[in-house]
Amino acid sequence: MSEIWLAGGCFWGVQAFLSRLPGVIHTEVGYANGNTENPTYEDVCRRSTGHAETVYVKFDTTKISIEKLLDYFFKIIDPTLLNRQGNDIGSQYRTGIYYKNSDDREVIESYLNSKQQLYKGKILTEVLPLDNFYKAEDYHQEYLDKNPHGYCHIDLSILNDIGKE
Repeated sequence: MSEIWLAGGCFWGVQAFLSRLPGVIHTEVGYANGNTENPTYEDVCRRSTGHAETVYVKFDTTKISIEKLLDYFFKIIDPTLLNRQGNDIGSQYRTGIYYKNSDDREVIESYLNSKQQLYKGKILTEVLPLDNFYKAEDYHQEYLDKNPHGYCHIDLSILNDIGKE
């Protein structure tokens, strides 16, 4: 098993998408790499905590590689936008890839270098070691499963094409 933390705008849709990928064992939404301890959603949205809305992903590397996971992640984000995705604007909505295993850094950076040629603008997705991660409140966990008509900046119909590739 391996783990990675991915920030791609509002974490509701990112979790809904990533949790349905083959090889993903567990997801959890929370707040990563900020400068306060145990932030609340209110803190992250209204105060300068520095946290990004992030999804923790535990995955089985025999079923999905980190590169394939990132391929799917890049289908749902615009990595050239700074501090925004869809209608969500603010530093908490930045895109980021956070890791604990230093070997993953090389894989991630190589992946981003290969992807850069596909974009006119510079990829602004931050790649950093995970400094901290605080689980979000329970009502945010699997939010779109509990609230199927809730707001989502991601077109989840992309999931219909998975497995056809």
